[in-house]
Amino acid sequence: MALGLSVIFGMLRIVNFAHGAMFMLGAFVAYYGAQLFHLPFYAALVVAPVVVGVFGLLVEVAFLRRLYGLDPLYGLLFTFALVLIIEDAMRLAAGALGSPYSAPPSLAGVTNLGFTVFPTYRLFVIGAAIAVCAVVWFVLERTPVGARIRAATEAPTLVRALGIDTQRLVSITFAVGVALAALAGVLAAPNQNVEPTMGDKIIINTFAIVVIGGLGSIGGSVITGFAIGLLQTLGAVIFPAFNDTLIFLVMIVVLLIRPSGLFGSPASAK
Repeated sequence: MALGLSVIFGMLRIVNFAHGAMFMLGAFVAYYGAQLFHLPFYAALVVAPVVVGVFGLLVEVAFLRRLYGLDPLYGLLFTFALVLIIEDAMRLAAGALGSPYSAPPSLAGVTNLGFTVFPTYRLFVIGAAIAVCAVVWFVLERTPVGARIRAATEAPTLVRALGIDTQRLVSITFAVGVALAALAGVLAAPNQNVEPTMGDKIIINTFAIVVIGGLGSIGGSVITGFAIGLLQTLGAVIFPAFNDTLIFLVMIVVLLIRPSGLFGSPASAK
């Protein structure tokens, strides 16, 4: 979630408040794919991000690109309104109550790690998250496509003068960020009920992770996401009463010491 949000903000400077709704849509695509088309879980990991990514692309082409160059508040208000529309539409289609989505039998049970046992599915999620983060970082930092995307966001006029379609790069980047949120939704679905408001429960923490790591910092979001996950896990054992507020206490301390975030540049915080 934080990786997709950081990609969108870092590349496009859009605060995508609808990111949680895209997370929810990814879970619903997997759920309805299984219910209606017997879509396997592993196939849903590919199908859901593609479907939701295409939806995000349509939103960017039809609406968001009209807001580029305006006050960022317009984009924030639009994406917030989009959340309300999507959630109400899903309530009408699926109802307000959640539905279970089971992990495949091959990922059921626990795995003996030698020093402890750990749920197999959660190990799979950790491995998938690490793999996705590595691929996104490599594409953005070590490939010609990533170089073009970074150049298009930092110096769009110069890039257009070289004959590169910057608008297409922006649209693709937004779609990829949304697809990452959908992938997170599929991975999270077996651990919670699939419901219209499931994105609301995670989007606030996701914004906090992106702020702590540094707005627009891909590496910062990755490192902070894993670190905060470990902190909240330990907090649930040591300080259960304060577990939900730990991430915000960390955010306050970080912003007091370094307003641009742990890995962000001062320019990205403006």
